[in-house]
Amino acid sequence: MSRTLVIGALLVGAPFVQGGCAAQEQEMDRWGITAVDGLELGHHTLDERMTGCTVVVAREGAIGGVDVRGGSPGTREIALLDPVNRIERVNAVVLSGGSAFGLSTADGVMRYLDEQNVGHPVGRGKVVPIVTGAILFDLGLEGDRKIRPGPECGYAAAAGASTATAAEGSVGAGAGATVGKMQGAGRSMRGGFGTASITLESGLTVAAAVAVNAVGDIIDPATGEVVAGALAPDGSFVDMRRVLRGEVPDPADPDAAAEPTTAGGNTTIGIVATNAVLSKTESTKVAQMAQDGFARAIYPAHTAGDGDTVFSLATGRWEGEANVSVVGALAADVMAEAILRAVRMAESLDGIPSVSELGR
Repeated sequence: MSRTLVIGALLVGAPFVQGGCAAQEQEMDRWGITAVDGLELGHHTLDERMTGCTVVVAREGAIGGVDVRGGSPGTREIALLDPVNRIERVNAVVLSGGSAFGLSTADGVMRYLDEQNVGHPVGRGKVVPIVTGAILFDLGLEGDRKIRPGPECGYAAAAGASTATAAEGSVGAGAGATVGKMQGAGRSMRGGFGTASITLESGLTVAAAVAVNAVGDIIDPATGEVVAGALAPDGSFVDMRRVLRGEVPDPADPDAAAEPTTAGGNTTIGIVATNAVLSKTESTKVAQMAQDGFARAIYPAHTAGDGDTVFSLATGRWEGEANVSVVGALAADVMAEAILRAVRMAESLDGIPSVSELGR
Protein backbone atom coordinates (compact mmCIF):
# COMPACT_ATOMS: atom_id res chain seq x y z
CA MET A 1 0.00 0.00 0.00
CA SER A 2 1.39 3.39 -0.91
CA ARG A 3 1.19 6.14 1.68
CA THR A 4 2.29 9.62 2.52
CA LEU A 5 4.36 9.79 5.68
CA VAL A 6 4.61 13.32 6.95
CA ILE A 7 7.07 13.09 9.81
CA GLY A 8 10.20 14.71 8.49
CA ALA A 9 11.73 11.25 8.05
CA LEU A 10 14.65 12.56 6.02
CA LEU A 11 15.53 14.94 8.83
CA VAL A 12 15.42 12.53 11.73
CA GLY A 13 16.57 9.28 10.15
CA ALA A 14 13.23 7.63 10.79
CA PRO A 15 12.52 3.93 10.24
CA PHE A 16 9.99 4.78 7.52
CA VAL A 17 12.57 5.95 4.99
CA GLN A 18 10.49 4.88 2.02
CA GLY A 19 7.45 6.74 3.35
CA GLY A 20 9.62 9.77 3.95
CA CYS A 21 10.54 9.81 0.26
CA ALA A 22 6.85 9.74 -0.59
CA ALA A 23 6.43 12.82 1.55
CA GLN A 24 8.88 14.62 -0.71
CA GLU A 25 6.74 13.85 -3.72
CA GLN A 26 3.54 15.20 -2.21
CA GLU A 27 3.76 18.52 -0.47
CA MET A 28 1.27 19.12 2.29
CA ASP A 29 0.34 22.33 4.07
CA ARG A 30 0.23 20.61 7.44
CA TRP A 31 1.98 17.75 9.12
CA GLY A 32 2.22 16.54 12.68
CA ILE A 33 -0.86 16.56 14.86
CA THR A 34 -2.46 19.49 13.01
CA ALA A 35 -2.65 17.27 9.92
CA VAL A 36 -5.70 15.75 11.63
CA ASP A 37 -8.71 17.76 10.46
CA GLY A 38 -10.49 19.43 13.35
CA LEU A 39 -7.45 19.98 15.57
CA GLU A 40 -5.46 23.11 16.36
CA LEU A 41 -2.27 23.41 18.41
CA GLY A 42 -0.87 26.30 20.40
CA HIS A 43 2.28 26.71 22.50
CA HIS A 44 3.16 29.29 25.09
CA THR A 45 6.70 29.44 26.46
CA LEU A 46 7.41 31.65 29.46
CA ASP A 47 10.00 34.43 29.13
CA GLU A 48 11.25 34.16 32.72
CA ARG A 49 12.60 30.62 32.35
CA MET A 50 12.36 27.61 30.10
CA THR A 51 8.93 26.20 30.82
CA GLY A 52 5.50 26.48 29.28
CA CYS A 53 2.41 24.68 28.07
CA THR A 54 0.97 23.21 24.90
CA VAL A 55 -2.72 22.95 24.02
CA VAL A 56 -4.46 20.87 21.39
CA VAL A 57 -7.92 22.28 20.72
CA ALA A 58 -10.87 20.44 19.14
CA ARG A 59 -13.48 23.19 18.74
CA GLU A 60 -16.15 20.76 17.56
CA GLY A 61 -15.06 18.14 20.06
CA ALA A 62 -13.24 14.87 19.56
CA ILE A 63 -13.90 11.45 21.04
CA GLY A 64 -11.38 11.10 23.85
CA GLY A 65 -9.45 8.34 25.54
CA VAL A 66 -6.46 8.11 27.88
CA ASP A 67 -3.92 5.61 29.13
CA VAL A 68 -1.70 6.21 32.18
CA ARG A 69 1.32 3.94 32.64
CA GLY A 70 3.76 5.97 34.75
CA GLY A 71 3.88 5.55 38.52
CA SER A 72 3.81 9.28 39.33
CA PRO A 73 1.14 10.90 37.14
CA GLY A 74 -0.22 14.41 37.37
CA THR A 75 -3.47 14.68 35.47
CA ARG A 76 -6.76 16.55 35.15
CA GLU A 77 -10.24 15.24 34.31
CA ILE A 78 -9.12 11.82 33.14
CA ALA A 79 -11.95 10.02 34.94
CA LEU A 80 -14.45 11.41 32.46
CA LEU A 81 -12.51 9.68 29.67
CA ASP A 82 -13.33 6.26 31.12
CA PRO A 83 -15.55 4.54 28.51
CA VAL A 84 -18.20 3.81 31.15
CA ASN A 85 -18.72 7.53 31.81
CA ARG A 86 -21.16 9.71 29.88
CA ILE A 87 -19.13 12.55 28.38
CA GLU A 88 -17.52 11.49 25.10
CA ARG A 89 -16.22 14.63 23.43
CA VAL A 90 -13.15 16.55 24.56
CA ASN A 91 -12.59 20.18 23.56
CA ALA A 92 -8.94 20.49 24.54
CA VAL A 93 -5.98 18.57 25.93
CA VAL A 94 -3.32 20.50 27.82
CA LEU A 95 0.28 19.40 28.27
CA SER A 96 2.23 21.53 30.72
CA GLY A 97 5.47 21.91 32.60
CA GLY A 98 5.51 23.12 36.19
CA SER A 99 4.65 19.86 37.94
CA ALA A 100 1.27 19.92 39.71
CA PHE A 101 1.25 23.72 39.56
CA GLY A 102 0.95 23.39 35.78
CA LEU A 103 -2.46 21.77 36.07
CA SER A 104 -3.86 25.27 36.53
CA THR A 105 -3.06 26.03 32.86
CA ALA A 106 -6.30 24.23 32.02
CA ASP A 107 -8.23 26.97 33.83
CA GLY A 108 -6.98 29.48 31.27
CA VAL A 109 -7.89 27.16 28.41
CA MET A 110 -11.39 26.79 29.83
CA ARG A 111 -11.75 30.57 30.09
CA TYR A 112 -10.71 31.04 26.47
CA LEU A 113 -13.01 28.31 25.16
CA ASP A 114 -15.90 29.62 27.24
CA GLU A 115 -15.41 33.04 25.64
CA GLN A 116 -15.59 31.32 22.26
CA ASN A 117 -18.72 29.39 23.31
CA VAL A 118 -16.88 26.11 22.76
CA GLY A 119 -17.83 23.27 25.07
CA HIS A 120 -20.44 20.76 26.19
CA PRO A 121 -23.93 22.32 26.01
CA VAL A 122 -25.62 22.53 29.40
CA GLY A 123 -28.75 24.51 28.47
CA ARG A 124 -29.79 28.17 28.25
CA GLY A 125 -27.03 28.85 25.73
CA LYS A 126 -24.27 27.92 28.16
CA VAL A 127 -21.42 25.49 27.61
CA VAL A 128 -18.83 23.82 29.81
CA PRO A 129 -15.53 23.28 27.96
CA ILE A 130 -14.24 19.74 28.46
CA VAL A 131 -10.54 20.19 29.09
CA THR A 132 -8.26 17.41 30.21
CA GLY A 133 -4.51 17.28 30.53
CA ALA A 134 -1.29 16.18 32.20
CA ILE A 135 1.90 17.74 33.54
CA LEU A 136 5.60 16.99 33.68
CA PHE A 137 8.15 17.93 36.32
CA ASP A 138 10.63 20.59 35.18
CA LEU A 139 11.15 22.48 38.45
CA GLY A 140 14.80 21.47 38.48
CA LEU A 141 15.44 24.35 36.08
CA GLU A 142 13.48 26.84 38.15
CA GLY A 143 16.20 28.28 40.38
CA ASP A 144 15.33 30.39 43.43
CA ARG A 145 12.33 32.14 41.84
CA LYS A 146 9.08 30.20 41.66
CA ILE A 147 8.16 30.41 37.98
CA ARG A 148 5.48 27.97 36.81
CA PRO A 149 2.96 27.90 33.97
CA GLY A 150 -0.48 29.00 35.15
CA PRO A 151 -3.86 30.02 33.77
CA GLU A 152 -2.36 32.86 31.72
CA CYS A 153 -0.08 30.37 29.97
CA GLY A 154 -3.03 28.15 29.11
CA TYR A 155 -5.10 31.08 27.86
CA ALA A 156 -2.28 32.34 25.63
CA ALA A 157 -1.63 28.88 24.18
CA ALA A 158 -5.31 28.32 23.42
CA ALA A 159 -5.74 31.80 21.94
CA GLY A 160 -2.75 31.19 19.69
CA ALA A 161 -3.79 27.70 18.60
CA SER A 162 -4.03 27.16 14.86
CA THR A 163 -3.92 24.47 12.19
CA ALA A 164 -0.41 25.52 11.15
CA THR A 165 2.40 23.02 11.54
CA ALA A 166 3.53 23.22 15.15
CA ALA A 167 6.93 24.41 16.35
CA GLU A 168 9.07 21.66 17.87
CA GLY A 169 11.97 21.34 20.25
CA SER A 170 12.39 23.66 23.22
CA VAL A 171 8.89 25.13 23.18
CA GLY A 172 5.68 24.89 25.16
CA ALA A 173 5.40 21.93 27.47
CA GLY A 174 8.80 20.70 26.26
CA ALA A 175 10.67 23.93 26.97
CA GLY A 176 12.11 22.75 30.30
CA ALA A 177 12.31 19.06 29.48
CA THR A 178 15.39 16.90 29.98
CA VAL A 179 16.16 13.21 29.43
CA GLY A 180 18.68 10.67 30.66
CA LYS A 181 18.49 11.39 34.38
CA MET A 182 19.03 7.94 35.86
CA GLN A 183 22.68 8.79 36.56
CA GLY A 184 21.82 12.20 38.04
CA ALA A 185 20.76 15.53 36.59
CA GLY A 186 24.39 16.46 35.86
CA ARG A 187 24.56 13.77 33.17
CA SER A 188 21.27 14.62 31.43
CA MET A 189 20.49 16.06 28.00
CA ARG A 190 17.72 18.24 26.64
CA GLY A 191 14.29 16.84 25.96
CA GLY A 192 11.59 18.77 24.15
CA PHE A 193 8.35 18.76 22.20
CA GLY A 194 7.86 16.78 19.01
CA THR A 195 5.08 15.90 16.60
CA ALA A 196 4.65 13.45 13.73
CA SER A 197 1.92 12.12 11.44
CA ILE A 198 1.18 9.56 8.78
CA THR A 199 -1.50 9.77 6.07
CA LEU A 200 -2.44 6.64 4.14
CA GLU A 201 -3.56 6.65 0.53
CA SER A 202 -7.09 6.03 1.80
CA GLY A 203 -7.07 9.38 3.61
CA LEU A 204 -6.73 7.96 7.11
CA THR A 205 -4.46 10.19 9.19
CA VAL A 206 -2.88 9.28 12.50
CA ALA A 207 -0.67 11.73 14.40
CA ALA A 208 1.13 12.27 17.68
CA ALA A 209 2.40 15.16 19.78
CA VAL A 210 4.59 14.64 22.83
CA ALA A 211 6.57 16.47 25.50
CA VAL A 212 9.58 14.29 26.32
CA ASN A 213 10.96 14.65 29.85
CA ALA A 214 11.94 11.02 30.36
CA VAL A 215 14.13 9.72 33.15
CA GLY A 216 15.49 7.18 30.67
CA ASP A 217 17.48 7.27 27.44
CA ILE A 218 15.97 7.97 24.02
CA ILE A 219 16.50 5.10 21.56
CA ASP A 220 16.09 5.11 17.79
CA PRO A 221 13.96 1.98 17.15
CA ALA A 222 15.32 1.72 13.61
CA THR A 223 18.94 1.30 14.70
CA GLY A 224 18.79 0.49 18.41
CA GLU A 225 21.23 3.33 19.05
CA VAL A 226 20.98 5.82 21.90
CA VAL A 227 20.03 9.23 20.50
CA ALA A 228 19.97 11.18 23.77
CA GLY A 229 20.45 10.14 27.36
CA ALA A 230 22.77 9.87 30.32
CA LEU A 231 26.29 10.99 29.47
CA ALA A 232 29.56 9.56 30.75
CA PRO A 233 32.35 11.98 31.80
CA ASP A 234 33.98 11.59 28.38
CA GLY A 235 30.77 12.64 26.64
CA SER A 236 29.78 9.19 25.42
CA PHE A 237 26.43 7.65 26.21
CA VAL A 238 26.27 5.53 29.35
CA ASP A 239 23.50 3.39 27.76
CA MET A 240 21.14 2.52 30.58
CA ARG A 241 20.23 -0.79 28.95
CA ARG A 242 23.72 -2.05 29.79
CA VAL A 243 23.81 -0.41 33.20
CA LEU A 244 20.50 -1.89 34.33
CA ARG A 245 21.62 -5.33 33.20
CA GLY A 246 24.83 -4.99 35.20
CA GLU A 247 26.94 -5.28 32.06
CA VAL A 248 28.83 -2.06 32.81
CA PRO A 249 29.39 -0.23 36.10
CA ASP A 250 28.46 3.36 36.77
CA PRO A 251 31.22 5.31 34.96
CA ALA A 252 31.31 7.84 37.79
CA ASP A 253 32.34 5.05 40.17
CA PRO A 254 33.82 2.24 38.05
CA ASP A 255 34.55 0.03 41.05
CA ALA A 256 30.95 0.01 42.25
CA ALA A 257 27.84 -1.64 40.89
CA ALA A 258 25.47 0.91 39.44
CA GLU A 259 22.48 1.83 41.55
CA PRO A 260 20.39 3.98 39.19
CA THR A 261 17.60 6.08 40.60
CA THR A 262 14.39 7.42 39.11
CA ALA A 263 14.20 10.28 41.57
CA GLY A 264 13.95 13.79 40.15
CA GLY A 265 12.01 15.50 37.42
CA ASN A 266 10.57 13.09 34.90
CA THR A 267 7.53 12.18 32.77
CA THR A 268 6.65 11.96 29.10
CA ILE A 269 3.15 13.13 28.18
CA GLY A 270 1.57 12.97 24.77
CA ILE A 271 -1.47 12.93 22.53
CA VAL A 272 -2.32 10.71 19.58
CA ALA A 273 -5.07 11.72 17.20
CA THR A 274 -6.85 10.46 14.12
CA ASN A 275 -9.47 11.68 11.66
CA ALA A 276 -11.20 8.28 11.90
CA VAL A 277 -14.58 7.65 13.47
CA LEU A 278 -13.94 5.83 16.75
CA SER A 279 -16.02 5.06 19.78
CA LYS A 280 -14.86 6.10 23.22
CA THR A 281 -13.75 2.54 23.93
CA GLU A 282 -11.83 2.40 20.65
CA SER A 283 -10.19 5.75 21.33
CA THR A 284 -9.04 4.41 24.69
CA LYS A 285 -7.58 1.33 22.99
CA VAL A 286 -5.64 3.58 20.60
CA ALA A 287 -4.17 5.44 23.58
CA GLN A 288 -3.13 2.10 25.09
CA MET A 289 -1.47 0.93 21.89
CA ALA A 290 0.30 4.27 21.45
CA GLN A 291 2.17 3.61 24.69
CA ASP A 292 4.17 1.09 22.65
CA GLY A 293 5.80 4.11 21.03
CA PHE A 294 7.08 5.13 24.46
CA ALA A 295 8.46 1.65 25.07
CA ARG A 296 10.23 1.57 21.70
CA ALA A 297 11.87 4.98 21.99
CA ILE A 298 12.45 5.41 25.75
CA TYR A 299 14.47 3.11 28.00
CA PRO A 300 13.30 2.54 30.64
CA ALA A 301 9.76 3.84 30.25
CA HIS A 302 6.78 3.84 32.62
CA THR A 303 8.95 3.79 35.74
CA ALA A 304 7.81 4.54 39.28
CA GLY A 305 9.24 8.04 38.91
CA ASP A 306 7.56 8.83 35.58
CA GLY A 307 4.01 10.03 35.06
CA ASP A 308 3.82 8.73 31.49
CA THR A 309 0.38 9.47 30.03
CA VAL A 310 -1.08 9.31 26.51
CA PHE A 311 -4.37 10.93 25.46
CA SER A 312 -6.26 9.94 22.32
CA LEU A 313 -8.54 12.08 20.15
CA ALA A 314 -10.72 10.99 17.22
CA THR A 315 -12.28 13.79 15.18
CA GLY A 316 -14.34 11.57 12.86
CA ARG A 317 -13.70 13.73 9.77
CA TRP A 318 -12.63 10.76 7.59
CA GLU A 319 -15.51 8.86 6.03
CA GLY A 320 -13.73 5.55 5.64
CA GLU A 321 -14.20 2.52 7.88
CA ALA A 322 -11.52 2.49 10.56
CA ASN A 323 -9.82 -0.58 11.93
CA VAL A 324 -8.94 0.30 15.50
CA SER A 325 -5.98 -2.11 15.52
CA VAL A 326 -4.51 -0.40 12.46
CA VAL A 327 -5.06 3.06 13.96
CA GLY A 328 -3.44 1.96 17.22
CA ALA A 329 -0.44 0.42 15.48
CA LEU A 330 0.12 3.58 13.46
CA ALA A 331 -0.29 5.65 16.62
CA ALA A 332 2.60 3.78 18.22
CA ASP A 333 4.71 4.39 15.11
CA VAL A 334 4.14 8.13 15.00
CA MET A 335 4.54 8.44 18.77
CA ALA A 336 8.02 6.94 18.56
CA GLU A 337 8.85 9.33 15.71
CA ALA A 338 7.56 12.33 17.65
CA ILE A 339 9.76 11.37 20.61
CA LEU A 340 12.83 11.29 18.37
CA ARG A 341 11.94 14.64 16.85
CA ALA A 342 11.49 16.18 20.29
CA VAL A 343 15.10 15.55 21.30
CA ARG A 344 16.59 16.19 17.88
CA MET A 345 14.93 19.59 17.59
CA ALA A 346 15.74 20.74 21.13
CA GLU A 347 18.24 23.49 22.00
CA SER A 348 21.02 23.35 24.60
CA LEU A 349 20.57 25.22 27.87
CA ASP A 350 22.86 26.17 30.76
CA GLY A 351 25.27 23.30 30.45
CA ILE A 352 22.61 20.76 29.45
CA PRO A 353 23.60 19.68 25.94
CA SER A 354 21.26 18.89 23.08
CA VAL A 355 21.50 16.30 20.35
CA SER A 356 22.28 19.01 17.81
CA GLU A 357 25.07 20.45 19.96
CA LEU A 358 26.74 17.06 20.27
CA GLY A 359 26.34 16.48 16.54
CA ARG A 360 24.45 13.21 16.90
